[in-house]
Amino acid sequence: MLRIETVDIVLPLDQSEDLTAWKTAAAEKLGIAAERIDDTRLRKHSIDARHRRIKVQLRLEVSIDGPLPPEELPHWEVLTLPANAKTIVIVGCGPAGMFAALRCLELGLKPIVLERGKDASARRFDLAPILREGRVIEESNYCFGEGGAGTFSDGKLYTRATKRGPVAKVYEILVAHGAPPKILTDAHPHIGSNLLPNVVKAMRASILAGGGEVRFQSKVTDFLLDGSKLRGVVLGSGEELPAAAVILATGHSARDIYRLLAARNILMEAKPFAVGFRIEHPQPFVDRIQYHLSKDEERPRLLPAARYRLATKIRGRGVHSFCMCPGGWIVPASTENDEVVVNGMSLARRDSPFANSGMVVTVEPEDTKHFEKEHGILAGLAYQKELERTAKIAGGGGQIAPGQRVTDFLAGQISSSLPEMSYFPGANPAPLHELLPKGIVSRMREGLRLFGQQMHGYTSRDGLLLGFETRTSSPVRIPRRDDTLEHPEITGLFPCGEGAGYAGGIVSAALDGMRVAEAVAG
Repeated sequence: MLRIETVDIVLPLDQSEDLTAWKTAAAEKLGIAAERIDDTRLRKHSIDARHRRIKVQLRLEVSIDGPLPPEELPHWEVLTLPANAKTIVIVGCGPAGMFAALRCLELGLKPIVLERGKDASARRFDLAPILREGRVIEESNYCFGEGGAGTFSDGKLYTRATKRGPVAKVYEILVAHGAPPKILTDAHPHIGSNLLPNVVKAMRASILAGGGEVRFQSKVTDFLLDGSKLRGVVLGSGEELPAAAVILATGHSARDIYRLLAARNILMEAKPFAVGFRIEHPQPFVDRIQYHLSKDEERPRLLPAARYRLATKIRGRGVHSFCMCPGGWIVPASTENDEVVVNGMSLARRDSPFANSGMVVTVEPEDTKHFEKEHGILAGLAYQKELERTAKIAGGGGQIAPGQRVTDFLAGQISSSLPEMSYFPGANPAPLHELLPKGIVSRMREGLRLFGQQMHGYTSRDGLLLGFETRTSSPVRIPRRDDTLEHPEITGLFPCGEGAGYAGGIVSAALDGMRVAEAVAG
């Protein structure tokens, strides 16, 4: 009689893809003969590299005395909207906005997604000027456009969310729209910037097929307010777009939206964020440390480019790595031409010879008080912007970044030369230790020295720092009620995602988008 079991096994790396070894280990765990196992299906895959002998942990679904039933990959069901469907305007076509739109369709609401930038195909062409000429197309770049900042990123799907059901649904929706099925089983899944554009285009197609709308180059410039009730938005073209509700999912770089909220006296709150720089090393260095390899030993074929996470707390402020990109590139993430901002990305293969990560220090609202007199609640934005303008001047023009070897940052001297790097626009030596605020520099130095003890060689001359990483998260939160997720003072306004201060990555933004759509539906 057919029996299906789920079993966890651990195998040496060199046996981790051997299906016979899977059956043997599973049978031993279940206390049965291996011949009774007909089929195995992978449910979870993770690498345990804590020791020299690397092991792979596998969760398998196995069938005993018969085959496993066929399994279909996740797919998206196109539903028909009712004729009287309410119109919901969604401002922003990043993960929060797109997942909110798909959930609206499931709930019988008509989403109209407004995106200031271009579609993913056209947007790709607008990356060339920023890379080759140092010229930012301010409405279409690494931050703005279809899919948001995540489209041209590493596509990391890591989240601290603990509710596996909703997280699994996010992964399933992504796979239904072309993401690699292995994200359903990998312990640390990612998609890659070469695959993400097609995924977001497929999601747009599902929104359109379900009766929703997606409008590109449609920038929101004002709100339609009747007292404390939001009844729609105004576009840059002058068009007024009424709606039953507005989901504000603009991402953390849409600073004009924060300025609009402030001008309209709509309540916002200051919140912590973080600033620092990108730190880059040769990927083989990270592989050697994380996989316990000897100096000239190559990474085994079955192992992915190694990643790391470093964190500590120094005098009340966090110092930590952020958005680590193994086998990746540093890219210019500026949204205006008077600034230099850096971020990281990688392809699905993660096959660049470099590894980079944000290395940042927490900034609390009290640290930005000197900007409050002029900028009020937007003091944090002014703090970020000042660093970005400083980086522009120190770089010397275009999107050339200011750079410094880690050893020189710690010693307080300008680097005489910079190591080979992945950042295409290039970098010029600059005293990053003088350009960042003193409180950031002192904590960063202590943090780096500690991390150098944890990863021997992390603070060597081969380590490169590029300035500045400033867009880690929004410096303000747009408040909302716990029960309805609606703004506490403006009815019809639903703050959502990373830009509103409620998410920190693709998955958490997607989860928040779905949750807010459900709140709008009531």
